[in-house]
Order: sequence, then C-alpha cells, then structure tokens
Amino acid sequence: MKPLFYIAAAAMVAVALALLLLPLLRHGRQDGRSRGVFALMLAIALVVPLGTVFLYGKIGTPSTLNGVPQQAQTITDVNQALDELRAHLAAQPNDAQGWLLLAQADMEMHQPDQARDAFEHVLKIRPNDTTAMVGWAEADSTARPDHLIDGRARDLLEQSVKLEPNNQRGLWLLGISDFQQGRYADAASTWRILQPQLQPGSSVAQAVAQQIALADSRAASTSPGGTAPDQPAQESGLQVDISLAPALQTKLATGDTLFVYARAENGPPMPLAVTRLDASKLPTTVTLTDAMSMTPSMKLSSASRVIVGARVSHSGNAMPQPGDLEGDVGAVDVHSASPIHIVIDKVHK
Repeated sequence: MKPLFYIAAAAMVAVALALLLLPLLRHGRQDGRSRGVFALMLAIALVVPLGTVFLYGKIGTPSTLNGVPQQAQTITDVNQALDELRAHLAAQPNDAQGWLLLAQADMEMHQPDQARDAFEHVLKIRPNDTTAMVGWAEADSTARPDHLIDGRARDLLEQSVKLEPNNQRGLWLLGISDFQQGRYADAASTWRILQPQLQPGSSVAQAVAQQIALADSRAASTSPGGTAPDQPAQESGLQVDISLAPALQTKLATGDTLFVYARAENGPPMPLAVTRLDASKLPTTVTLTDAMSMTPSMKLSSASRVIVGARVSHSGNAMPQPGDLEGDVGAVDVHSASPIHIVIDKVHK
C-alpha cells in the first residue's frame, strides 16, 4: 500500500511542477525576474507535498516519535519558505504566478481563508484565470461551515467553464453546487459533460458515474408524478413543524428566507438535510429527507442522531448573519416518527 502511495505522491509532484513551475520560469525569464524567486518557489512546491508524505510516513507508530524534531524542522522550513514568498509578493504585488503558487500552498496547508485571499489577488491581476476562479470557489466552500457552493463561488465556476468548457475541476464543483441546491437533473447534465474526459474504468470515472446515477434517481423522485426506479414513491424522514415566537413577529420582513436543517449530533457542521422556503409561510411543516442532502456522500440516514433547527435569514444567505432569527430542538433520533416542533425564538448575534 505504501509504495503505491509514494508513487502516486511522486506523480502528483511531477504534474504540479510541470503545470506550475515551467510557466513560472518561462514568464520569469521574459520579465527578467531573479532566479532566487524561482528557487524559492521550487522549494515550496517540493517541500509542501514531500513534507506531507514525510509526516504521513513517520506518524504511524510509537517507535517513530524520535522523528518529531525532524518533522518540526520540515514544518519550520515550509513556513519560512511561505513567509519569504509572502515578502516577495508584498514587494511585487502584481506577480500573478506567485499569488497562484501561494494560494495552492495555503490549500495544501489547510488554510482555505488565506488561499481564497491569494486567489483573489490572482483574479485582480488576471480576471479570466480559470485556475484562480475554480480555486477561489473551492477555497470558499472549504472555508464555509456548511460547505455550500453558491453566490460568487458559483458565478466564478460558471464563468470558468464558459471560458474553458473542459475544465474538469470546474465541472465537478459546478455539479456539486447543482446537487446542493436540489437541481439534480442539472447536476447529472453537468457531470455528463465531465464523464467523457475521464479515463474509462478509472476510480474517478466510476465515482462520477455513481453520482450521475444518484442525481438521476433524485431528479426522477422529485419531479411531478415521478418515481425513481426501484425506489418508494415517498422517502421516510423527519417531520418538522416550525413556528415563530410572537415576540419576534415584528422582526419578520418581506422577502425573508426560512432554512430548516438537520446536522449530525457528533460530526461536521455541514447539514445532512436542508430545505429553503419563503419565511412568509410560517408557521409551516416540512419533512427532511435524504433527497435534501447537500452532497451525495452526506445524507440524513447516515447519522443516528441529528440536531434539527430552523433559521429566518434576512439576507437569504445560508450562512448565519447577525439579526437572523433562529431556534432548534437539540438532538433527536433520526428515525423518530413523531413530529418535531421548533419555535424560532432567538436572534442570532
């Protein structure tokens, strides 16, 4: 297993170097930049992934604890290289390739907020850079607690695939955005554009085929009068009754959006099921089901207990904002047959 991992890692490094460093060197020679900057970039491109492999290989058994000083040194070297790259960019803020390298390094270091900022710098210099567009959208989704791909992130993805119709990462993320918003037919259609670009029989191609099948199934089951093949006409789920506390009635405004959600009691904050309604319909009743999951791999039925809540958003944004109205009932059994009653009685601060 480990040899395969190392081979894959080496291949990824080689591809990264080919895609990133060669253009950097070519443009650098044209612009007359010093070789020192590119040596620094080379160090980052090598040290980040190889340092990750090193740590992965070393942290596994108690007998490897003697290697901790070496691991700390590797991390220090990476951080020093990144600091030097940031200093270079402070002196030369129009170096788009440098910002792109920093953004990708920040993503490798699990710092999506910083990566999004670096991608933003690239887009200010090169507005039509599809790599930065897709990178910004991915970093934004990673940084968000709910991992939604909407707003500017979706706009950038749509623009990227218009400029580069075969952008595989852009097509994949755009399909996820469609799926999250319940546009299952659109998700399947988007992924079908991606499918022919993948190596037949590869694990990636198989995974995409599975997601297309799932999106088709959901599209069939949610269409008027439609029922997915080999699926019951109605999915079981959690029935939720939502009302607004009388004291907050005056805070409800025209155009407000009601979000009703369920998330795992012990797990990531991303909802396992969520639905969006016009808040003027309060009080109302909804049934949360697997069809309302935001990603194919995280469904309501995948958890045993979930926290069920509701929120009135004045902005229509899925992320909580100060002034939003909210309420929840805490954790309940995901197979509960009794209606769940939620009173929206708090103001988010």
